[in-house]
Amino acid sequence: MKEVLIYALAVASLLGAVFAYQFYGPYYEVGIASWYGPGFDGRHTANGEIYDMNGISAAHKTLPFGTIVQVVDLETGKSVIVRINDRGPFIKGRIIDLSKGAAEKLGIIDKGITKVGLRIIRWPKE
Repeated sequence: MKEVLIYALAVASLLGAVFAYQFYGPYYEVGIASWYGPGFDGRHTANGEIYDMNGISAAHKTLPFGTIVQVVDLETGKSVIVRINDRGPFIKGRIIDLSKGAAEKLGIIDKGITKVGLRIIRWPKE
């Protein structure tokens, strides 16, 4: 009986991983990215740092501060690697707010938003 339970749990875990991969592909999360800048430049971020709009950073609602994330524009394939140091975005449907510097590297300044996939490169050290 114990072996059957272990087998069933293993199969369920595998099916969950397959479903997640089919839904998100190779991404941790998929959704809309935007950018923020002038009104926040020089102010404190949620983790206490001074926000540099020309730097390479991002805001996310739940990822731990210090998480390193690759943001991939699903329309162009361009990507940028950012560090999470703030909270947001606070507009429904958006999953990440990029600094102006990160948005420039992604090429979305004029467009303002784009559909992206997020890949976790490194979780923060405890």
